[in-house]
Amino acid sequence: MPRHSGRLACLIVALTATVSFAEVIELTNGSRIEGEILKDGAEIVVIDIGVDVLKIPTDRIKSRSASFDKVGAKAEVKKGDLYSVAKLPLKPVKELANEFGDGVVLVQTPGGLGSGFIVNARGHCVTNYHVIEKETRIAVTLFMKDTKGGYARRRIDEVKIVAMNQFLDLALLQIPEQKDLVFKPVLLSEADDQKEGEEVFAIGNPLGLERSVSKGIVSTKNRNREGLTYIQTTTQINPGNSGGPLFNARGEVIGVTNMKVLFGEGLGFAIPLVYVKHFLDNVDAFAFDKNNPNAGFRYLDAPRRKSPESPPKSK
Repeated sequence: MPRHSGRLACLIVALTATVSFAEVIELTNGSRIEGEILKDGAEIVVIDIGVDVLKIPTDRIKSRSASFDKVGAKAEVKKGDLYSVAKLPLKPVKELANEFGDGVVLVQTPGGLGSGFIVNARGHCVTNYHVIEKETRIAVTLFMKDTKGGYARRRIDEVKIVAMNQFLDLALLQIPEQKDLVFKPVLLSEADDQKEGEEVFAIGNPLGLERSVSKGIVSTKNRNREGLTYIQTTTQINPGNSGGPLFNARGEVIGVTNMKVLFGEGLGFAIPLVYVKHFLDNVDAFAFDKNNPNAGFRYLDAPRRKSPESPPKSK
């Protein structure tokens, strides 16, 4: 065994119980290292394990995953008028899905179905524009925990369209108030700081399979498609997931799932949170008018370039 392998193993054993960790690295020899990533290079990963800094060759790394904050870490939540942002402690996906799954809904129209997520206690719900495109009869189904550990379905009709932006593929709905029901909103990420390789997960209704959870990583955070940037993820995205939330490893929403590459595996895309926040912060500009659903915009053609005058002909 190389000399530095033994040194790594000793440090792992000595420091596991004392360091506040950010990521777990499993080596090809079975050892595990937990610490804060200082540099994430193509050949070397530099990790701070508390009392020492290690340089680990990437060819010795078997897998990487998010670790969890120290016990007692507090959530920081900032409430806004329409949505709230947060910085939450890291938790396993199982716990996060159980905690925030009640905020994800099934969106149904006469033409099909999709997903959405509630952003405040007044029942405002974000989904994709294409999920409700050309529809006005909209219903949502909520999945609420019951006393037996399962979920009770609650369908609510007459859902109102509040705003739409077809260019960003976003829509805002409002679920009618229910006297016997308290809506449980999800929280948006305060910062747009996700990195390639970070774990993410989605909750939605792919092909009508209600409240399905799928996990993956961020492949890239700025994939350009048709003039907009998207989060590309290996998280499985299928028809019916559209409009659902993409969560980070803290349970904060970082995007809205909206498309995948047909006949491709692990090629899903989500609308980044920066677009979602812009849409919600300027919701009045995208307000839906049921009496005038057509915006009426007409883009004028650019004026044609004038050709130079022909020189006079000689006689």
